[in-house]
Amino acid sequence: MVSAMHLEEVWLRYGRRDPWVLRGVSATLPPGGAAVLMGRNGAGKSTLLQIAAGVLRPGRGAVRDRPDVVGWVPERFPAEQPYPVLGYLTSMGGVRGLRGAALTGAVHGWAERLGLTPYLGVKLPALSKGTAQKVGLAQALLHPPGLLVLDEPWEGLDAATRDLVPELIAEVRDAGGSVLVSDHRGEIERVPDATRWTLTDGHLDLPDEADGWCVIEVAAAPAQVSATVARLRAEGHQIVRVRR
Repeated sequence: MVSAMHLEEVWLRYGRRDPWVLRGVSATLPPGGAAVLMGRNGAGKSTLLQIAAGVLRPGRGAVRDRPDVVGWVPERFPAEQPYPVLGYLTSMGGVRGLRGAALTGAVHGWAERLGLTPYLGVKLPALSKGTAQKVGLAQALLHPPGLLVLDEPWEGLDAATRDLVPELIAEVRDAGGSVLVSDHRGEIERVPDATRWTLTDGHLDLPDEADGWCVIEVAAAPAQVSATVARLRAEGHQIVRVRR
């Protein structure tokens, strides 16, 4: 059984004499759950996302039960790397443990879905910001992530790909993964059941317990699962897990 991920009293500052960016942050993200991190620019959102993804280690506190596979998409994909898109995605898939036909299928499948096929031979520094962001999305999804962390994922994307992001979030959640995303554009309104986390002066504010969730198990015929999940989400319910 997949466990919820817990942030436990997380503190972080970048230097011994620097002010604390995060102060005693605690939160829980359940399997199949989604949370959107809100806050002004400079509030520490990217720092918290990096800690959740395992990119940064907290100065104090801990992250418990982080899934083994984490998909991390920074706000700006680091495109200053001398690799063509195909080589980069193939290498990243290999790091994720994909081999042979599974690796080839994942790379070309995501390239086609995200409109990257014409760019597979192009080196990363030559890509536009939007196309580089698509490469970032692709590498995070090559292996189904147990946790998908997205830092302002809509920035620079074309309209078609912006519309695709909520669909990708839903697919990760339907498979039992969780999603943590920052957003200042209001795009997360397309994921109406996401929990709102607000970061202010290093402190994380969560919804009141009275506004929390109760878990209700629903049985549906196999042919009706997709429609049932879509309807429940449209009504504002959070899908924790789908299983046979």
